[in-house]
Amino acid sequence: MQVSPDLITLLASENPPLFSSLDADNTPVSYTHNDRVGPGDILQVSIYEVGSALFSLSGASMMASTTSSGGASTMPSTSTGSNLPPLSVDASGNIRVPYAGEIHVAGMTTIEVAEAIKARLKQQSLSPQVLVRIAADIANSVMVYGGVRRPSRVALTPNRERILDVIALAGGASQSHQPDEDYLVRLTRNGKIAELPLKTIENTPAQNILMQPGDRVQLTFKPRSYTVFGASGHVSQTQFTMPTLTMAEAIARNGGPQDSRADPNAVYLFRFENADIVRRLGMPIDDKATTAPVVYQLDMMNPASYFLADKFMMRDQDLIYIANSASNKFYKFFGLITTILSPGTSMGGLAR
Repeated sequence: MQVSPDLITLLASENPPLFSSLDADNTPVSYTHNDRVGPGDILQVSIYEVGSALFSLSGASMMASTTSSGGASTMPSTSTGSNLPPLSVDASGNIRVPYAGEIHVAGMTTIEVAEAIKARLKQQSLSPQVLVRIAADIANSVMVYGGVRRPSRVALTPNRERILDVIALAGGASQSHQPDEDYLVRLTRNGKIAELPLKTIENTPAQNILMQPGDRVQLTFKPRSYTVFGASGHVSQTQFTMPTLTMAEAIARNGGPQDSRADPNAVYLFRFENADIVRRLGMPIDDKATTAPVVYQLDMMNPASYFLADKFMMRDQDLIYIANSASNKFYKFFGLITTILSPGTSMGGLAR
């Protein structure tokens, strides 16, 4: 495929798999604001009672003295507050509260949990008041791991954190001196996986999607590199070390085509393109294939090609091949014969 302005425009329009495709609203409504109780959460419950308190030692003593005196006692007017031991929400979404029994709380807010406990205690306590808070929020959390400074479980709040927020809360990229383009973010949600460069998420607000409970975010440091071989000044695999790199810059880094060996009409770039681009190029591809190999050719004898090479963007794992000129075939053959013959054979003798 010959490199042309239309081809460069087509490649620039390619859209990678997006996180927004995973952002379908398939989560129960009760969890959309990250303030609901769920299995695994730890609840801290405080109960305030007037008069004889169920949950305090003084209340128990008062009840005992009332019983021993035949029920003649003056009820105190002050309120008594008690903190229950932390309550764990079991796999079924239930908690067990003394004097209230088992209560199903999954999907409730802390205010609704408090009201449910209060309703159970009204028959046994005088004007009970209940406060509930989530001490350990497991249900409304995401896992952030990989190349972050503090891999951890990040609790979501009613503020509704986005993917860049939870990465920042986990300490951010562990190697901050590296370009963000060298970091890959993998999001796993409901059994589906999508990957995007960190820089793409930063530059595209639509991809900085809201986190949902149960999401898993992996940040991977993956340095981009390309390979140049053939009739170039330096054959090697080279890292980008910068946010973007053009084909012209990549060739120049490796010394460019060698004048005595290279065929400037035949500079090739090998790449696996996404199936959508291959079809738009009019090339055959299997219906089930997701990628296909494509070879691009650049004619450096055409002055306009230098401008095209400066617009053609390199990608990770690209391979550039600079073909040898036709005249170089004799020198390769001559070098092969020289290697086979005795090292003592002189060039002049070989020529005769």
